[in-house]
Amino acid sequence: MKNVVVVGSQWGDEGKGKIVDWLSSEADVVVRFQGGHNAGHTLVIDGITYKLRLLPSGIVRKDKISVIGNGVVIDPWALLEEIEEIKSKGVTINEKNLIISESATLILPFHKEMDEIREDAAGNSKIGTTRRGIGPAYEDKVGRRSIRVMDLISETNLNSRLDNVLSHHNAIRKGLNKPLFNKEKLLEDLLKLAPHILQFSQPVWKKIDQFKLSGKKILFEGAQGILLDVDHGTYPYVTSSNTVASSAATGSGCGPNSINYVLGITKAYTTRVGEGPFPTELTDEIGELLGTRGKEFGTVTSRKRRCGWFDGVLVRQTIKISGIDGIALTKLDVLDELDQIKICVAYEINGKEIDYLPAAVTDQLKVKPIYKTYQGWKTSTVGCKNFNDLPENAKIYIRDLEKFIEAKISSILRGFVYSSLIALPKPLYSLIVRNRQVLDVRVSYRIYCSHLRRRFTVRSRYLHYLCIRMCLERTRLCLISYRFQSWRDSRRS
Repeated sequence: MKNVVVVGSQWGDEGKGKIVDWLSSEADVVVRFQGGHNAGHTLVIDGITYKLRLLPSGIVRKDKISVIGNGVVIDPWALLEEIEEIKSKGVTINEKNLIISESATLILPFHKEMDEIREDAAGNSKIGTTRRGIGPAYEDKVGRRSIRVMDLISETNLNSRLDNVLSHHNAIRKGLNKPLFNKEKLLEDLLKLAPHILQFSQPVWKKIDQFKLSGKKILFEGAQGILLDVDHGTYPYVTSSNTVASSAATGSGCGPNSINYVLGITKAYTTRVGEGPFPTELTDEIGELLGTRGKEFGTVTSRKRRCGWFDGVLVRQTIKISGIDGIALTKLDVLDELDQIKICVAYEINGKEIDYLPAAVTDQLKVKPIYKTYQGWKTSTVGCKNFNDLPENAKIYIRDLEKFIEAKISSILRGFVYSSLIALPKPLYSLIVRNRQVLDVRVSYRIYCSHLRRRFTVRSRYLHYLCIRMCLERTRLCLISYRFQSWRDSRRS
C-alpha cells in the first residue's frame, strides 16, 4: 500500500468508513485532515460498533497512529466525550497512538449558538447545517481571530485571544438582539480541559515528515464529499472546508508529493443530506425504496437522506476536480430489486444540452437530467466474490458507469475486486534519488520489497532483487561522479 487519500466523490455518505477501515488495517498512520464532528461514520469490528466523529478510523486498531490535522476544527468537549466513549469499549487511547495538531482550531460554545441563530433566521433560505458550529469556527480561522489548541498552554494568551474573538461575536449578537457572551465562565472551562487536550498536542507536520522518512504507510481520511467543497461544490449549499483530495496536504502539513493514490468512494446511486440542488432526486416510491434498502440515515444527525439515480455527470466532474485515480463502488446490492436502473449522462438547461454542472446555484436548480436506462438484474449480488459472479446486467451497468466517469472502478462493496486497488509503486529511483541525494537506500529497498512480497513469487522477487541491486549500484556510481564533478568545479573556482 502506498500513501492513499480517501475522499467521497458525491455529497458524502458514500460508505467511506467501511473502505477506510479496510485500508487502515494495512496503514501505519491514519490522518484526518478537514471537517469537524459534523461528519461521522460507523465501524463494526469483531461485533463491536464504533461511531466515530472526530477520531480517525485507525484509533480502534492496535499499533496504529491516529492524527487529527490542522485542517480539522475541534469541539474539545465533543472530542473528550468521544474519547471516553471509545475507551469504554476497550480501546486504548493515549499520547502514543493519538496526535492532535497544535494548530487545529477550536469550536467554542458561541460558534454553535451563532450557527443556530443564522439557520433559524434564514427561514426558507437555510443551508441545512448540522448546527454544530463548524462554519462559524472556520470563519474565525480565516478571520485570524480563532482559538487554537496551542492557545490553551498560556492563561494570559488565552484570555487575550478570547477578548479578541468575543469583540467580534458580541458585536454581531448585539445587532441581532441576542445576549452578550460571558467570557469568564468559558475561560474557566477551557483551562480545566486544557491538560486533557494538550497531552495529545504535537507539531503534526513534523511527525508526518518523520513517518515518511521511516517508511510508514499513511492513510489520509477525508470527511463529507467533494460536492460539498466550499470552492467546488454546490455553493452555497456546501460545508465550510475544502473536501477535495489536495486538502490532505494543506490540512496535515505535508507536501503534495506525499500523496501516491487518490481513492474516490462512490455510491451506486446518489444521496444527499440537507438543502441544495439535486438533479437526479427521486421523490417517488423508487426514491423511498433506495432509502429503505440503503438505510439512508445520517450517522451524526440521523437525518433522512434524499435519494436519486446515479449522476454520472457529477461524479465525472468530481473525479477531474479531485484527481481521483480509482473508484470504490458501494451499495450495488441496493439496486438488486429494481426493474430498471438509470444513469444521468447529461443535463438540459434552457433547451441546451450540457455535460457539466454549472457553477451558479440558480442554474443548478434548473438543470434537468438526461438518462440512459438499463435493465435491472433482479438477482441478489450479496455474496459475490468476484466480478464474473455478478449478474450479466450488473456487469453491463458497472462497465458503462466506469466508461462514462472516465475512472477505473478499483473495488466494489462486499469485498470483491474488479481491478487492482493499489498499483505497484513508482520506479525505484523516485524513492531513492531526490535532489541528487540518496535519501535512505535501505529504507527505500524495504518499502519496495513490502509490495513485492504480496504480489510475486520467490523467483520473481529474486529477479526484482537483482534489478534493484543494479539500480542501486548505478545510482551510487552516478552520485560519486556528481560529487567528484562538484569537487573539481569548486577547486577550479
